[in-house]
Amino acid sequence: MRKRIVQQAGSSYEDTAVEDSSLPIEQIASVEVTSEDPDRPIEAALSGLRSSGWRAGSAGEQRVTLVFDQPERVRKMTLKFVEAERPRTQEFVLTWSSRVGGPAHIIVRQQWNFSPEGSTTESEVYEVNLNDVRILELMIKPDLSDPTAVASLLEWRIFGES
Repeated sequence: MRKRIVQQAGSSYEDTAVEDSSLPIEQIASVEVTSEDPDRPIEAALSGLRSSGWRAGSAGEQRVTLVFDQPERVRKMTLKFVEAERPRTQEFVLTWSSRVGGPAHIIVRQQWNFSPEGSTTESEVYEVNLNDVRILELMIKPDLSDPTAVASLLEWRIFGES
């Protein structure tokens, strides 16, 4: 029998492992955003440091685009959104491309219903096998029924080789 003892979910070991293996976005890519609140810049969501994340500077659909300096291998991505103040239905689309100006390939399109009385956090983990990634783009519609809603993103982490 093969057996190993693993730490419980939420342990500090798990958090450390995640911190150490994500791609250093600030060193290997440029970031384009359609808008941002000066007090909550996109760097806050991409840094991996516990922070308040990114918030758009204007209402409506927003885009966050990562343009890698060189093609990258992407094996996993995590996204975390938090909305504790108002009910809303958010939709996001995550795409990738192997070249700037090239066709975008959808990784996931997903909707989530936030509710202050229940579901306030959406955390997603996507195991992928993408080679030669030059562009990753996250499009967020913060509320499908309210165009005045403002998008936010607590965390977006990208992982390369294991």
